[in-house]
Amino acid sequence: MSSSVDTSVAAHTAFEPVIGLEVHVQLLTASKIFCSCSTRFGAPPNTHVCPVCLGMPGALPVLNRKAVEFATLAAMALNCRINETSIFARKNYFYPDLPKGYQISQYDKPLAEHGFVEISTRTGAKDAGGGARATKIGITRVHLEEDAGKSLHEGFPDSDTKTAIDLNRTGVPLIEIVSEPDIATPDEAYEYLTRLKEIILYTGVSDCNMEEGSLRCDANVSVRPRGQKELGTKAEIKNVNSFRFIREALIYEIARQVEVIEAGGKIVQETRLYNSHEGKTYGMRSKEQAHDYRYFPEPDLLPLVVDEKWKAEIAKTLPELPEARRARLVKEYGITEYDAQVLTVSKALADQFEQAAKAAKSPKRVANLVQSELMGRLNAKGIEIEQSPISMKGVAASADLVESGAISGKMLKELYDLGFERGKDFPAVYDEEGRPQQSSDTSELEKIIDEILAANPKQLEQYRAGKKTMIGFFVGQVMKASKGQANPQLVNGLLVKKLD
Repeated sequence: MSSSVDTSVAAHTAFEPVIGLEVHVQLLTASKIFCSCSTRFGAPPNTHVCPVCLGMPGALPVLNRKAVEFATLAAMALNCRINETSIFARKNYFYPDLPKGYQISQYDKPLAEHGFVEISTRTGAKDAGGGARATKIGITRVHLEEDAGKSLHEGFPDSDTKTAIDLNRTGVPLIEIVSEPDIATPDEAYEYLTRLKEIILYTGVSDCNMEEGSLRCDANVSVRPRGQKELGTKAEIKNVNSFRFIREALIYEIARQVEVIEAGGKIVQETRLYNSHEGKTYGMRSKEQAHDYRYFPEPDLLPLVVDEKWKAEIAKTLPELPEARRARLVKEYGITEYDAQVLTVSKALADQFEQAAKAAKSPKRVANLVQSELMGRLNAKGIEIEQSPISMKGVAASADLVESGAISGKMLKELYDLGFERGKDFPAVYDEEGRPQQSSDTSELEKIIDEILAANPKQLEQYRAGKKTMIGFFVGQVMKASKGQANPQLVNGLLVKKLD
C-alpha cells in the first residue's frame, strides 16, 4: 500500500463502510464492582486495591448493588430490554494490568439487549437543500464488567523498555454498550457517540470524562462493495481518546481498506491503533475471537436477577431524557427546535434555562440571550455554565429589561461585558452602573435628529435621491450622540417621519 492514503469521499464510492462501536462507560459508584475499594480518580498508584481486586487466592467477589442499578438505568435510557436473569463469566486473557489473568464480565447472557439510539442524519448537501432524517442505531447489548488496571510508560529515563502498572482502576464498574453494525459513515459514528454520551450524562450514572478514561470507545469497521449483503473483514480500532479522533481514524481506515482491496490484497482481521499526530492507523495484533477468551460462568457469583419489582424501582429514577425534553421545551416555551437542541446539550444548562424561562416575560428572548451573549462569553473564557458570573436569574432580569425597552441590545452587551470583567451577576452590575435606561424622550430625540440632519447634508441628499439605506447611517449617528441610550426603534420611526 502506498504511504499516502486518499481519504476523500470520491476515493471509495464503489465501496460502503460498515461500522459498529463498543463503548465502555465507568459507573459513578463510590466503591468498586466486587469489593469496597474506592473508585476515586487521581489517587497515588496502587493505593485503592485489596485482595479481591488484586485477584489473590481465597478472596471472593461481592456484587455492588448500586452498580447494577446504574447499569440498568442506563440500559433503560437506551431503550433496551432488561433481562430478568443475567450471568457473570470469566473472560480469560493475560495482560499485565489484569492481575487475576481473567476479567469478570458477561457473555452470552447479558444484563440488557435490543436497544437503540436515535440520531439525526443529513439526506443531502446542505447547500443543495438537503434535510435531516432520524435514524435508529441498534444496540446489541449492555453488559456489566470490571475494569482492568492501567499501564504507564512515561516517567522513566529508559521508558522504551520499562512499564509501570497502576491497579487502582482494576475492579471499577463498567458497562459495555455494543452497537449493531448499523453505522454507515464516520459522521454517523460521531453523531451516535455524541447522542449516547448525552443520554448517559442525563441519567447521572457516569461523568463520561474521556480524559480520565470514564468513557472509552473501540470501533469495528469493514468495507464491502456497495450493495453487497455479506460483511467484509473487520478491523478494530482501539484506545482512541476523543470523538473527533474516532471520526478521523474511521475516515483513514475506510480509505486504507478500500486501497488494499483495489490493489488485490486482503484485509486481515486485527486490532489497530490510531496515531492522531500522523492521522493514520497501525496494526497492533491479530484480533481475538470469542473462543480465544475461553469464556465460562463465574463460579463465585450467583446469577444476577433483576425482577419486575426491582426494575420498577429503578425506572422511577429515570429522568426526562434529552429528546423528550427538547420536544417539551419547544411546546411549552415557544422556542425553536434549534434553540432546544442547544439548550439541552447538558442537563445543568437545560435546568437553568427552564428556571430563567419561567421567571422571564419572554422565554424566547431568554433562549436568544443564553446562546448569543452568555454561551459566547463562556466559550471565550473556557468555563462552564456553573462558573458563569451571570446567573440564569440574571439572564432573565436582563431579558425583561430588553423586552420592556428599558435598555437596548448595545447596553445589554456592555453590561454583560462588565459582569464578566468584575465577576458579578447582571443585577449587581446594573445597579452599580446607576440602572441605565434607554431614552424614549421624543422631544429630546427629535432635537438630536434635527442636529444630525443639519450636520450631514450630503447624506440627507443621498437618502432623498433614493438611497434609502442611508437611514442606517442616521440611526447610528443618533445612537452615538445619545451615548447609546436612545431607543433604536423609536429613533428609526422618528427619522422616517422627518426624512419622508
